[in-house]
Order: sequence, then C-alpha cells, then structure tokens
Amino acid sequence: MRKPFRKAKKFIHDLSLPLNEVRIDFSEMPTCVVLGIRNDISMKTNLFKRKKKSVDGLPPYGWFGRYASWEAAVAETSGYAQPTILQKTKEALCKVRDGKAVYERDSVLFSKKEYPFSIIASLLYIAAQQQNTLHVLDFGGSLGSTYFQVRDFLRPLKRLTWHIVEQSAYVDVGRQEFEDDQLKFFRTIEESMAHTGPHVILLSSVVQYLEDPHSFLSMLSTKDVPYLLFDRTAFVREGEDRLTIQRVPPEIYDASYPAWFLNEEAFLAHFSRYCVMADFSSYVVGESDLFIDGELAGYDKGFLFERR
Repeated sequence: MRKPFRKAKKFIHDLSLPLNEVRIDFSEMPTCVVLGIRNDISMKTNLFKRKKKSVDGLPPYGWFGRYASWEAAVAETSGYAQPTILQKTKEALCKVRDGKAVYERDSVLFSKKEYPFSIIASLLYIAAQQQNTLHVLDFGGSLGSTYFQVRDFLRPLKRLTWHIVEQSAYVDVGRQEFEDDQLKFFRTIEESMAHTGPHVILLSSVVQYLEDPHSFLSMLSTKDVPYLLFDRTAFVREGEDRLTIQRVPPEIYDASYPAWFLNEEAFLAHFSRYCVMADFSSYVVGESDLFIDGELAGYDKGFLFERR
C-alpha cells in the first residue's frame, strides 16, 4: 500500500523536469495516496513560485521596505481608491450574487468556496447570546465579500442585519447593486450605529491598511460594542510596528498601497475593556507566514473579543 506513495514522493522530490512536464499514473493508486501526491506537488509548486526573484533579487510582489511615515509609503504606491479595483470587485461579486460564481476574495473568483470557520463559529456564538439574532457591522467589508461567504450558515437565525462601512464610492455601488433588507451600506461607523446597534464589529484584513491604526483601535474600543471580531490582521514577528508597501500581483489587480505589520502586544493593549474569547490563524493558505523583502517577518491572525 505504501510503496507507490514512497516511490512517487521520491520522484517528486528528485525532479529534474519542470513541474508542468511531470506525468504520474494515478489510476491504480488509492485515493489517499493520490491526494498526498497531489498535495506534495502543489506544495513544491508554491515553494518554487515563492522563490521566484525579480531582477533586483527580491520577489516581484508582496511586502517591501521599512517606511518612516505614511506619506513616504504613499509616495511610492498607487493607492487602494483606484476605480479599476472597485470595478473588478463589483463584477466579481455580481457573479456571486447571481449564482454564476460561488466565492470571491480580493476581487478574485474561485470555483470552490473557502469557509472562514473561525468567523462563522464566532458569529453563531454571538447570535446564541442574542436570542438567535445577529447585527453585524462589517468595517471595510468591500461590497459584501464576507457576507456572501458566510450567509449560508446564518440562514437559521431569526433575524440578521449586515451593515458594511466603506469608502463613499463603494457605498454608492453597494446601495445600487447589492443592498436589500439584510445588507446595508454606510459611510461611517456612527451612521451605521444610529440605524442599528451592532452586536459585533467585524474587521477582516482591514486594520493594517489604515493610516493610523492605533488611533482607530483606541476609538473602536470606546464604542462599547459587545463583541469585536478581527480576521486576517497582519502582525510583525519581532520588534515594533513596521510600515511597508504591498505590491499586488496583476492577475488580481494592478495596485500597490501602504500596509502595516503591527506589534501584537501593542495591538492587544487597546482592549483592556475586553477579554480574548479566541484567537486563530488566517483561513487563507499561506497567510500564517508572511514575507517582507523576501524574508519571513510576519503573520496573519484573528481575535474574538468579548466586552467585560
């Protein structure tokens, strides 16, 4: 049973051919062996991709630098407010809304949905404390990426409202294309909270893209919301906060913008009014290890905070 697996594994690790020329006959192998081999090929392929270097010896895309100020980083980036980013995100989520695609993340469509089970479990836990109702304020939630990703698990709730707080251009498109009785769009946290008091504020891959994340986190902790839920938040492995620039691969969209890697201890210090109910790694494969200037220097992590 194990011999074909060992033989194929040895073949993979001794490859002298390009991976796209590898041919392995899976027809007589057990399913578990086939999955193991394919996973090994996938890991090796990802490893090769990660090691791809540009002319200056660094990867062409990812996170770079150590900037002294937000202004210095902005001067070298194109920014997030480009119309092309909004347009691509709109087109992708329209396909999800209309059932022509199953899942979108960062404007990219996927044929198979990836579920953020830590987020889903947290939201269901919160709803259980609120008589099976749930009011979510999704700060920086794009046009509903997380909402469309998790809504199937929230259908049994007696009542669900999902408010997205975003840039004005996103709010305009959101109200025109996606808003309904559950999903609403607002320009500020205060505007959303005046409409419906949230049980939880959700922030998924958001805080690190703010100009002054610590001022924002200090403000957030005073809102007296029962729960705060962070996902895919970037932290630095050693030292103080580090400001970088992120270059996005053009197959996603052609853009670059400033991006923080936060000191986790300094991040947690903002939430003395809360206790940590749970912490968890990113559900996105590869985000547990983030590279700056080609070196392992950061990681993505999430937290569920409960008001004391």
